Amino acid sequence: MQTTSAKELYAGADLHGNNVFLSICDREGTEVFRRRVRTTLDAVNEAMDPYWPQVQAMGIESTFNWYWLVDGLREQNRDVRLGNPAKMKQYKGLKHADDASDARWLAELLRLDIFPESYIYPKEVRSIRDALRRRQLFVRRRTQVMLSLQSLLERYGFKAPGSRALQQWTQADAEATGLDPFVQLQLRTLLEAVQCSERLAGQIESAVLGFIEPNPSFEQVQTVPGIGKALGMTIVLESGNFARFPNAGCYASYCRAVKSERSSNSRKKGENNKRNGNPFLAWAFVEAASFAPRFYPEIQSWYDRKKKKRNAIVAKKALAAKLSKAVWHVMNGEEYVMGMLF
Repeated sequence: MQTTSAKELYAGADLHGNNVFLSICDREGTEVFRRRVRTTLDAVNEAMDPYWPQVQAMGIESTFNWYWLVDGLREQNRDVRLGNPAKMKQYKGLKHADDASDARWLAELLRLDIFPESYIYPKEVRSIRDALRRRQLFVRRRTQVMLSLQSLLERYGFKAPGSRALQQWTQADAEATGLDPFVQLQLRTLLEAVQCSERLAGQIESAVLGFIEPNPSFEQVQTVPGIGKALGMTIVLESGNFARFPNAGCYASYCRAVKSERSSNSRKKGENNKRNGNPFLAWAFVEAASFAPRFYPEIQSWYDRKKKKRNAIVAKKALAAKLSKAVWHVMNGEEYVMGMLF
């Protein structure tokens, strides 16, 4: 009879904010170990220690807090696979599911060699990419507060200045409105929030730009219409290694720039997971599709025809798809030409 020490084992880790549920199965699919442990690398290793020599791989679902576990285990030369949650749904007919069954499912997918892997972004530059995401958070907050500020002024009969002019206002400008003291208080606090968000976003942008400017990819991506420094930083850092995309269509799909429609016999039957992909790249290419027609007559002409035939939203998404495919070609060493789009 084969002993446990001679078996090939597969591990699954169901990761939560305050605990990790571990499950290990053998080559025949029999579970040989299960335990809930604290969210520390020492606790995971202590539980796994008797089994590590036989464990072929550990599967971990891509949750919000996977960095510490995946990085820690990889530094110990463990074979760790990060799972794509959108592609690892359990059987819908299951009557009961819990942390134990979730961890067991991860191990089972590894055993069957059908584990849907997510890209593990390199640790060395991951924090830079995440910093740029925080910049976008501050930019959105600045816009939100600015709209609230303009709305407040218009509510009291003032013609609100544009965002650039309003951003230069001071507390004296708020007092000069002659409004009720509590309205002035709102104006001052909103102005401070706008200016603070602008300052913080600028600090992050400057730091990230200093890191990425020497990268040749950053210059290459800006040769594509509609892409400047801000969008270029997002596209380069969010995409990671372009070699992981076998063709332009796969990259466009990752950018959420393709249809998620499900059809049969030429009839639409529903939609698949349209959120499968990178939301930051989806945003970046829609922004690029908004800028490109303004500066390139050929693109404007195509965009107008598409908009007339369908509508503005479809036209913009279609242009975003074309731009994403052009970026794939450029980032794989080709020189940009307008023929990449049309």
